[in-house]
Amino acid sequence: MRELNRQYRGIDRTTDVLSFPLYDSLKDIIWAQGLAPLLLGDIVINLPKVMSQASEHGMTFKEELRWLLIHGLLHLIGYDHERSRYHEKKMRIKEMEMLNALQTVD
Repeated sequence: MRELNRQYRGIDRTTDVLSFPLYDSLKDIIWAQGLAPLLLGDIVINLPKVMSQASEHGMTFKEELRWLLIHGLLHLIGYDHERSRYHEKKMRIKEMEMLNALQTVD
């Protein structure tokens, strides 16, 4: 995970999740695929990091994994918490909405 982070983001440390979108923007996704099923990109999750972070965040392994999967998915569709505080807040709100929606299914 450290190598991927260094190679693709220029950051020489490990991370919990990386997303590799196939499209530059949500508009590109819609025009490329219409309403058909589509591949958005790849999400790589560092499972040892999930285990250590789960206890740090007071979550179960499954809860932490779910949060990171949602976080990665949001990156694939154009959310970026690193752009500004506004974008970070917007992404956090969407993460919570999606987590809450999934909890009702679980």
